Amino acid sequence: MRERLRDALEIAGLAVEALGVLAVLAAAAFALGAYIAAIVTRRPGMDPYPIFRRRLGRGILVGLELMIAGDIIRTVVVTPSLPALAALAIVVLLRILLAWTLFLETEGRWPWQREALSPPEARTERRDPPR
Repeated sequence: MRERLRDALEIAGLAVEALGVLAVLAAAAFALGAYIAAIVTRRPGMDPYPIFRRRLGRGILVGLELMIAGDIIRTVVVTPSLPALAALAIVVLLRILLAWTLFLETEGRWPWQREALSPPEARTERRDPPR
């Protein structure tokens, strides 16, 4: 019985990690499609690139959160050894730092700040010269 539970949790952890990968892929496809559509129907003075970056960054954040959850399930429940937990701690720490960096890049603020430092569009927007 215990072995069945362990196998089921291993599969659940892998499934959650796979969902994370699918979330990143779906967000990339959606962001790229919206970016291409915005280029085709481009309005003067509008730069679609900051919007693309924000959408892609948010998708990556969702994917990272799911991958962290999958790692935790697989490591803590399935293989709770000290070396596995140490490896998990390092992986989770790196993923959290990456997530915070992506959050800052997409939202213009750290996750614990209420107000944006400056809008991402203001920091990354490139405008075409007037014609």
